[in-house]
Amino acid sequence: MNFREKETEKKTIYKGNIIDVYSYKVELPNGKEAPRDVVRHPGAVAVLPVDENGNIYLVQQFRFPINQELYEIPAGKIDSGEEHYECAVRELKEETGMSSDDMVYLGGIYTTPGFSDEIIHIYIAKNLSYGKSCPDEDEFLSVVKVTKEEFIKMISENKITDAKTLSAYAKALIYGGI
Repeated sequence: MNFREKETEKKTIYKGNIIDVYSYKVELPNGKEAPRDVVRHPGAVAVLPVDENGNIYLVQQFRFPINQELYEIPAGKIDSGEEHYECAVRELKEETGMSSDDMVYLGGIYTTPGFSDEIIHIYIAKNLSYGKSCPDEDEFLSVVKVTKEEFIKMISENKITDAKTLSAYAKALIYGGI
């Protein structure tokens, strides 16, 4: 069966700094019409830094939309004209001060495909070099080093609830990176 929906109408609702929001009308496979609200996002990256001892580096930061601090892997939005690998290198450096000569692409994930086209490209970074972080001026975070066992415990205790972090860990396990 063909599940594809066909766009019949598009209206711009909002143009923002990070996202744009559109309202669509689509024709369903059965010929009926339905509304679709869609958030358009330029894409992002997330990097799972793992040192030679298997320790994992997280960043802890406040997330305004959910009004709480989260533990998550370094991540950020892809700038216009930037390739996702370049963005991964930049975000790792900005948020942690680290660089890596062994970054492997683990694939992409769609964060909320029911209403957004955001894709996050996930990398694992090994053979880390350490330097000084240089976060964006509106970014306040701290770097937290945890063992693999502590990381797993944080997941089981619901201290790590960030989807990209959980996905990166699962992908790293599947591909033998951790």
